[in-house]
Amino acid sequence: MGLIFMNVYFYTLGCKVNQYETQALCEKLKSAGYSICHSADIADIIIVNSCTVTAVSDQKTRQAVRKFKRNNKDAIVVLTGCMPQAYPSKSLELLSADIIMGNRNNDDILTLLDEKLKKDERVVSIIKHENSDKFDNLGISSFDERTRVFVKIQDGCDRFCSYCIIPTSRGRSRSKPFDKLKTELENIAKTGYKEVVLVGINLSCYGADTNSSLCDAVELACSFDSFERVRLGSLEPDHLTDEVLKRLSKNDKLCPSFHISLQSGCDQTLKRMNRHYTTDEYYNLCNKIRENFKDATITTDIMVGFPLESDEDFKQTIDFVSKIGFEKIHTFPYSVRNGTKAANITPQIAKSVKDERCKKMICTGDKIRSSFFTSQIGKTVEILCETHIDGYIYGYTKNYTPVKIKHAIDLHGQLKKAKITDVDGDYCVGVFI
Repeated sequence: MGLIFMNVYFYTLGCKVNQYETQALCEKLKSAGYSICHSADIADIIIVNSCTVTAVSDQKTRQAVRKFKRNNKDAIVVLTGCMPQAYPSKSLELLSADIIMGNRNNDDILTLLDEKLKKDERVVSIIKHENSDKFDNLGISSFDERTRVFVKIQDGCDRFCSYCIIPTSRGRSRSKPFDKLKTELENIAKTGYKEVVLVGINLSCYGADTNSSLCDAVELACSFDSFERVRLGSLEPDHLTDEVLKRLSKNDKLCPSFHISLQSGCDQTLKRMNRHYTTDEYYNLCNKIRENFKDATITTDIMVGFPLESDEDFKQTIDFVSKIGFEKIHTFPYSVRNGTKAANITPQIAKSVKDERCKKMICTGDKIRSSFFTSQIGKTVEILCETHIDGYIYGYTKNYTPVKIKHAIDLHGQLKKAKITDVDGDYCVGVFI
């Protein structure tokens, strides 16, 4: 049983699913008597929830674990998340971690802490994912200090892209049972959040194992009067059929912002990546989204420097993203993940080449985004106010356009009408109506 005077600090790396799981762990510890703090320096327990999607993610995890232990030697440092799940032997080398566990058994956090407190010995508990895994039992009732609340409804992935370690770090695809999702949303609806975001590792395949669908989950979330906006997390093109898009478009509360991973605009590279679509299919999907959803924005991920990617392959990707006109592009270099097929493809692309391609892709994306921002001038939009800094309110429109508005009073969590009047760097500028 946790001791009420023990302070716990969380440090989270990675995606919205990780952020959800940190919140779930936070609520579990609070219910057992632990106190949550916002400084690692005063913490008795420091929990690092790791990401391992790239080598940089692993590096950040290692640096965080070592820094926290160095600066607070008496604290119990817990390493959990995707890195120990995917690479247990590498994680064990992190001697600064007092408890090492995987995301497969996050629900055991109290037991493992008790074991550490009683024995004062290093505790290791990493349980491999199995094909028969069920959706975990963790849940949340709020999302501390956030404007919108993330709700994990799906976990794992069956795609097995040649570069990706996620099937190892997250297991096979599985969905939150619909009745449990309903209960969780009912509890969250009581807290006053205006916006709920449904998230998952391969969100678009929600319900394939539970006789349900993503449309069912969206319609359920939209049915709660307290939620004025329902947003979807990152999507794969899988299962986004004409029927699904039409059904989703009937939900007025659903935000018309879609982050759909592309990775490459070259068919040859997509095939080597083991992505299950062509550029033509992806292009048609984007057109259908824009046909079905007014003011829709489409954002994406682009990986540059995948093994064997030629200059011509990269040029095809540059041309393709310009053709789509993504409102935002997340660009990153290919990173070798041991245990994946792509790690054995030769030749690998030199770091200097990947860095140069990243710069070019980021420049292309910035130009497209700037043009999009300019096109918003004169529009009347609704802003979900998030932060108030130096006399400006910062928030997002329904299609996730970032807006800043000069205003003396903090309106955190409120929905307000505004008119876009200008552009300032990474933000549209507006005035309240």
